[in-house]
Amino acid sequence: MTAVPRILIVGGGYVGMYTALRLQRKLRRRAEITVVDPQSFMTYQPFLPEASAGSIEPRHVIVPLRRVLKHCTVLTGAITEIRHAAHEATFQPVEGEPRTLSYDQLVVAPGSVSRTLPIPGLREHGIGFKTVGEAIYLRNHVIARLDAVSTNPEPALRERALTFVFIGGGYAGIEAFAELEDMARSSLKYYPNIEPKDMRWVLVEATERILPEVSKEMAAYTAVQLTKRGMDVRLNTRLESCVDNLVKLSDGDQFPAETIVWTAGVKPNPLLAHTDLPVDEKGRLRCTAELRVDGVADAWGAGDSAAVPDLTEPGSLTGPSAQHAVRQAKRLGDNVAAAIRGGTVKPYKHAYAGSVASLGLHKGVAEVYKIKIRGFPAWFMHRTYHVSRIPTLNRKIRVVADWTLALFFKREAVSLGQLQNPRAAFMDVAEPGR
Repeated sequence: MTAVPRILIVGGGYVGMYTALRLQRKLRRRAEITVVDPQSFMTYQPFLPEASAGSIEPRHVIVPLRRVLKHCTVLTGAITEIRHAAHEATFQPVEGEPRTLSYDQLVVAPGSVSRTLPIPGLREHGIGFKTVGEAIYLRNHVIARLDAVSTNPEPALRERALTFVFIGGGYAGIEAFAELEDMARSSLKYYPNIEPKDMRWVLVEATERILPEVSKEMAAYTAVQLTKRGMDVRLNTRLESCVDNLVKLSDGDQFPAETIVWTAGVKPNPLLAHTDLPVDEKGRLRCTAELRVDGVADAWGAGDSAAVPDLTEPGSLTGPSAQHAVRQAKRLGDNVAAAIRGGTVKPYKHAYAGSVASLGLHKGVAEVYKIKIRGFPAWFMHRTYHVSRIPTLNRKIRVVADWTLALFFKREAVSLGQLQNPRAAFMDVAEPGR
């Protein structure tokens, strides 16, 4: 190890950012900490549904890495290969040639990516829900569909433009589904020729229930509440095709839809296939309870792409949740600092406390320490918990300010569709070169 230990953190998400924060406090300036991520910010994903629904300004759900990691080097780009035997990684910057980064301690936390299936038409017509860009796009897209229908009564356009399909009934899918429907419904006051019954909101879930993170009772309650709002919840159903925006389901139903959102789970980051580190059968980094890479010196891992033993439930692994990621990061930062100082590392142990979810404005569901909460109290708990978790006082104040203003002013029902192709207007009037 060099005189000043070099720590390379791959990923600037929950685990990467919080680990770096912990290390810069613990080690102060006695280590060189480098954080690499394709984005220059961390996204607080639990707030993406509210950002897409206009309840929170999208910029307030991201945390600039350079602003909070003042004593770290932040590199914007991707790690494309890790050769841990040589303590080297290949870094591809946003622009320019790749270069090699050397390190003494490695933290692998690249996060997960959407898990998709080879469904005809999905790549061409589907969109995920993991980034701020996707959240902004969906808000603009949904309102743009209302704009299109309000000015063109043609029945075929009306049917496909006002049909919104979400694939996947986990927390991400349910919250996005419910928040966007709530936003669209509240926007109809500005569209007198569109009624709520004209919209068709369809949730497609391949298993027999939604929200596997909570009890069957709470999952059933959520399904009933969505159905009461006129939303179509399809269980034990799969998307078989969406070629040319014609949705075909495994139950035999088919219909046109211009909005197809994929939220059916995640998988480990593909980077792990380009390392010499051990992975399990699902491609996750094999780790010990101390968050070390199993059988490998000077390498650590946590988060969605790591298989970490759950000491509260022997034989199982910790789930891919923000709750575990944030707590793992704190333990990981402490353990890396202890290893550098020659101290004792400790195992990660945290009993899953429960889950909270928003189902639209003033509506929610929660199950915390087996206590079941519904409606407004659950919605309030959802907001309270997540505002306490989002990093930095700056972001907490901005989010609370957004919510406070929303008490007095309605959400803006306007599509900023030009964001999707900002150069189009200029290109239309620019003369070709001679």
